[in-house]
Amino acid sequence: MNNIEIMGVLNITDNSFHDGGKYNSFKESFQHAKEIIHEGADIIDIGAESSKPGSEPVSSKVQIKKIEPVVEAIREISDIPISIDTRSSDVIKKLTKYRINIVNDISALQDMELINVIKDNNLMVSLMHMQGFLKICKIILLMMMSSSDVYDYLEKKVQLCVNSGIDKSDIIIDPGFGFGKTLDHNYLLLNSLKKYTKLGCRILSGISRKSMIGSVINKPPSERLYGSLAATVLAIRNKASILRVHDVRQTRVLLNFKDLMIEKT
Repeated sequence: MNNIEIMGVLNITDNSFHDGGKYNSFKESFQHAKEIIHEGADIIDIGAESSKPGSEPVSSKVQIKKIEPVVEAIREISDIPISIDTRSSDVIKKLTKYRINIVNDISALQDMELINVIKDNNLMVSLMHMQGFLKICKIILLMMMSSSDVYDYLEKKVQLCVNSGIDKSDIIIDPGFGFGKTLDHNYLLLNSLKKYTKLGCRILSGISRKSMIGSVINKPPSERLYGSLAATVLAIRNKASILRVHDVRQTRVLLNFKDLMIEKT
């Protein structure tokens, strides 16, 4: 396993902030999955429920209907580690037969049954910090929040997992860039990311093409690649080891260049 891994994003949704609707059919989503694999992703993260602030929940039944055919097709051509972006234990239960590897849960186990499913199937879990719920994230921005609030929240979630029998090596933490946070909050978190290594878990950075990038360079999601890559450099410097990105090929070039620079110094 590489020290830094690229997690390629596959959104099978109609309203994700960057690529909503683009890969909403099986044909389009499977084709994009093959592109993600070919471009050098270490992990593919598949979800059918948009996490854009203000989004409506998507039922487990609908998520399964969209995700299952794609996961099944991927497993016929590749053993790439598969992450499922969901808050639902029912979704994960249905997909374990396809040798999935990671539960990417933005709600950090609000569905407590997920703990048993993760433990019983030897899965990894990614725990994200989010202020409030998706529908009210923008309202929560009015509340005061500090970096220590995020740290304390994730520390408690990690301890919950450990107490439930999940090893720290199977836990990933995600500070939740853009979820109920102001621009200042987001960059405070990015610059203090290194301190989260104290929790003893791998750190996931999910900053690709988000509004925290757009607010700085004044560009829409489709024009945020270079800003995203610049922010990714900061995340790597601050010990992020899983990079959740929309642009796998470009991020792979960035990592290859970083490795070359280290070899030459």
